[in-house]
Amino acid sequence: MNSNFYVYVYIDPRNLKEFYYGKGKGSRKFAHLKDSSNSEKSNIIHEIHKEGLEPIIKVVACGLTENEALLIEKTLIWRLQDSLSNVATGHFSENFRPPKSFHKNIPGFDFENKIYYVNVGETETRNWDDCLKYGFLAAGQGVRWRDQILKLNKGDVVYAYLSKYGYVGAGVVLESGVPIRDFAVNGKRADKLNFTA
Repeated sequence: MNSNFYVYVYIDPRNLKEFYYGKGKGSRKFAHLKDSSNSEKSNIIHEIHKEGLEPIIKVVACGLTENEALLIEKTLIWRLQDSLSNVATGHFSENFRPPKSFHKNIPGFDFENKIYYVNVGETETRNWDDCLKYGFLAAGQGVRWRDQILKLNKGDVVYAYLSKYGYVGAGVVLESGVPIRDFAVNGKRADKLNFTA
């Protein structure tokens, strides 16, 4: 197995900040010094040269296979993406959380989608025909049932069961649960919808 790859970093000597990460072998780490493109990385190198300085080039990991180097490179780019001049996001992008998404719950990162059975029992305030017509599932009659609905995540599969009829429908959760007062269809609030009497 070829283990002569490494991961390197370019550091601006004027502020000692990393501005580019890459992977390679042999003399690859020096190749950017002759890059005449109009990329952000090349512009920074040009600015450093105008000051009579050279970028600080350091290897941060060595003795790697190519896949190991790619993964380390991607990890560093992901971690420091807002301060780097890397244009490409690196390999293994699909394995990394999207940038600026810590405020979201994302399937595969924060939870695994599951399949749920939901009892859609009908009451004076809840009718399966309304659920089907407006595309929602409802739960009430206590915190226990409400909390069960709130556990559903976007992307979960649900099977609706109606007493005396059996399974009456299946679907995929498109949005997290909300109180009925916050539920809307095409901008129309729940209290304005034409629910079954």
